[in-house]
Amino acid sequence: MQIEPIAHIHTDFPTKFGVPRQSGLASELTSTIVFAPAYRNPDCLRGIADFSHLWLIWEFDKVAGAGWSPTVLPPKLGGKTRVGVFATRSPFRPNPLGLSCVQLVKADLHTKDGPVLYVAGADLVDGTPVYDIKPYLPYADSYPEAVDGFDGKRDAEPLTVVFPPELEAMIPEEKREGLRQALSCGPVPGYQHDPERRYGFNFAGFDVRFRIRERVLTVVEIVRL
Repeated sequence: MQIEPIAHIHTDFPTKFGVPRQSGLASELTSTIVFAPAYRNPDCLRGIADFSHLWLIWEFDKVAGAGWSPTVLPPKLGGKTRVGVFATRSPFRPNPLGLSCVQLVKADLHTKDGPVLYVAGADLVDGTPVYDIKPYLPYADSYPEAVDGFDGKRDAEPLTVVFPPELEAMIPEEKREGLRQALSCGPVPGYQHDPERRYGFNFAGFDVRFRIRERVLTVVEIVRL
């Protein structure tokens, strides 16, 4: 079987550091999905606006060819506990494919770039290739009684974010809440605990720099790129 991308997603994250670790954790982050020329027929998306959420099947293209191991060290488990690759969502896997559930905000079927989907809550790097899109079906896809094997082994509560007003004002207003949510997800590995260390990631044309002490993340600098 040979597959090719049907689309690419455009997000505010040019690199993987800072991207929420799962889809839906930062519901105010918005992205656009632009289709490859061969799939810009609006008929391909007929009826899609009737669904509130979509499944995206995509490629971890930033680590393609990096190889894989039968066991991995999930950062959110402290980087010291090995588990099987198929018991994790590690990008380093035999077939580097990801699966994300996103909210469909709007479907514009007639733009200069062909049909464009506007989605919220994605956990993907800018430019990630998308291989398939399927509707989320609540009656079949939702399992409220499901058991999480990581439950109790990771920080479940979001971080408290301290964002000085003069720094937050530098971020476009429509992107502020999405950035706050991304920061609250705890964008650093669980084994890093240096309260004096400055971290940073690029977001929407800005370098966002911060420190984490205990469960409080404080933004210390914003640099326009």
